[in-house]
Amino acid sequence: MPEEDLVDIKFRLFDGSDMGPFRYSSASTVEMLKERIVSDWPKGKTVVPKVANEIKLISFGKILENNKTVSQCKAPFGELTGGVMVMHVVVQPSLTKTKTEKKVEDSKKFGCSCCIM
Repeated sequence: MPEEDLVDIKFRLFDGSDMGPFRYSSASTVEMLKERIVSDWPKGKTVVPKVANEIKLISFGKILENNKTVSQCKAPFGELTGGVMVMHVVVQPSLTKTKTEKKVEDSKKFGCSCCIM
């Protein structure tokens, strides 16, 4: 791979700590970046993503779509001086399972029975 096709990316987590920088091909997709973040997630964090869909990447104020490549996410005003691109990581755990579990528990708590004689 030619050197100009590689991009250094650092991921800034919700608590201000960083992961990386990691070197990626400009053809890598945002989905690939998310999968790497999930697999390399630091131990001891309070919020831990279980799957790539629970992560949103933000670069230059825009939420990145999974099908975009790294080259499509570069700075709109040219090359970066430091050579490292910083992407912010937001974790949004899936709530569908949690809501379903709560509904089942609530229905058990407030069970009511009537008897008409």
